[in-house]
Amino acid sequence: MRFVDLFAGCGGLSLGMERAGGELICAVEKSDMAARTFYHNHVGDAADIRRWESYVRTDLARQVAHRVVVRPLSDVLEDSRIMGALRQREIDAVVGGPPCQGFSMAGRRQRDDIRNRLAWEYLDFVERTSPKMVVIENVVGMRNTFTAGEESSFDQLRDALATRGRQGYLVQPVQVNAMHYGSPQHRPRLMLIAVRSDIAGLLGISVTNSIWKSAFRDELAADVPDLAPIPVVRSADVWTVRDSISDLGDWGLMPGRGRNARYLERLRWLSEALDRPVPSSDQIQNQNKRRHTDRVATRFSVYRWMQQNGIDARMFSLLDRGPGTAGEVARSFLGDIEYPVVLRASANDVGLRFESETELTNFIVGLGTRKHSQKALDPDKPARTVVSLPDDYVHPAESRTFTVRELARFQGFPDNFEFLGKETTGAHRRRVEVPQYTQVGNAVSPWQSYAVALRLKEHLDRYRNLIQEERVLEAVGAAAIVTS
Repeated sequence: MRFVDLFAGCGGLSLGMERAGGELICAVEKSDMAARTFYHNHVGDAADIRRWESYVRTDLARQVAHRVVVRPLSDVLEDSRIMGALRQREIDAVVGGPPCQGFSMAGRRQRDDIRNRLAWEYLDFVERTSPKMVVIENVVGMRNTFTAGEESSFDQLRDALATRGRQGYLVQPVQVNAMHYGSPQHRPRLMLIAVRSDIAGLLGISVTNSIWKSAFRDELAADVPDLAPIPVVRSADVWTVRDSISDLGDWGLMPGRGRNARYLERLRWLSEALDRPVPSSDQIQNQNKRRHTDRVATRFSVYRWMQQNGIDARMFSLLDRGPGTAGEVARSFLGDIEYPVVLRASANDVGLRFESETELTNFIVGLGTRKHSQKALDPDKPARTVVSLPDDYVHPAESRTFTVRELARFQGFPDNFEFLGKETTGAHRRRVEVPQYTQVGNAVSPWQSYAVALRLKEHLDRYRNLIQEERVLEAVGAAAIVTS
C-alpha cells in the first residue's frame, strides 16, 4: 500500500499506515521542527541538528528522494517533473490533514486566504496523481456554519473531493473518536475517506450521505459503512489515564489497579512499524517534568483534591464575583467535606493541613486565578483531547502538568517514537514554530490511523486480487486462441 502523507506533521497518520503494511513514498511538511521528528522516526537519524539543518537546505528533488519534503506543498506542485514521477508511482493512497476550517468552493478565487489555498493544494495533488484512495482528517469544528443556508466547510470539501480527476471519488464522511480505536483519550475528529469511482464500481463499494459516527464496538447501532474504520474497543474496556501512564512518575497518592502493562504491550506492538529500538524504562525520552512555582503547584494540588472529591472545577471561576461573595461561593462548592484536609503535591510531600472549613475556604480564595480552564484529569477515565498547549491539564497523581511523553502515550505514540526540537515556545513564536507539545497535540492518533489504514488495505487487496484474476483470465483466453 504505497502512500503519500501531506501536511504530515510529526507522523501520526504515517505510523498507523506503516503498521498496517503501508509503504511511505513521500511526506510533505513545511515546518522544519515537525518534519525533523517525522524524518527521525520514519526515515533516518535526525538527532544532529547541524546535519538536519543541512538537509533542510538541500534541493527539492533530493528531499523527495529521501521521502521527507521540508517545504510548502506548493513547491512540489510547481515542479512538473517531480509531479510526473509521483504519478508514475501509482500511489495507492494520499492521506493528510490540510488546514481547511475556512474552506470554500470559491477558494480558487481567494488565493490570499491560506485556509482556502492549502486545502485546494491538497485537492490539486489528488487530481494530478489520481490515487486509488484519499483520507482527509480535521477538527469537528469544520461542521459548523456561520451563514444561514450555507454548507459547512466539511460539506464543501466533500463535494470538491468527489469531483477530483477524470473518474471522481466516492466519499464517506465520518466522525470518529480515538478512544473507540484503542486510545486512552476522548478525541473526536472528522474524516473524509474516499475511493476512486472506477474502483468503487468494480468492488461494489457504497457510501452514506450522512456522517457516520463511531461508537464502542458493543454500542454500534448498525453495520459500519464500507469505508469507515471499524471500532475495536468495547465500552467496558475503554483505556484510561492510569492505564497509559502509571509507570511514569509517582503514583503513590493515587492507589488503584490499572492495565498499564497491557497498554505498554500494545504500544510495543505498534512500535514494530519503526526501525528504532524500544527504550528501557530508565531511558524513555521526552519525559521532562515541567517546573512550576510553589503557588502554581499548590493550586494544582487543590485541583487534584477537587477532582478526587467530586468538587466542580467551576468553583475557581465563580470566585471572581468579588471578595464579598467569594467565601460563600467556595463554601457552597465544598459541601460536606470531612476535616482535617491535607493537600499534598506528591507521596513524599508532607502537605498543607486545614482543620476547618474557614481555613480551607480562605486559602482557596487566596489562590484565585484568571486561568479557569485548568482541571485535573480523572485517572480512571480516558484523557480529554490532547491539545497543542499543555497548560490546561493537571496530572492526577502529581501537582504538575503532563510531560510530552505522557501526552504522546494518550495519543498512542510508542516510547521509541522520539520527539525532537524545542519542548514548547513563546506566544509570539507559535505561528511559525511547531515544538514538541504542538507536534503531539496536532497529530492524528496512531490508533485511529491504523484502523483507517486497515480498511483501506482491505479494499486495495480485494482490488488487486480482482485485477490479477482478470489478467489470468485474459492470459488463458489468449492462449486458447493461439492453440486453436
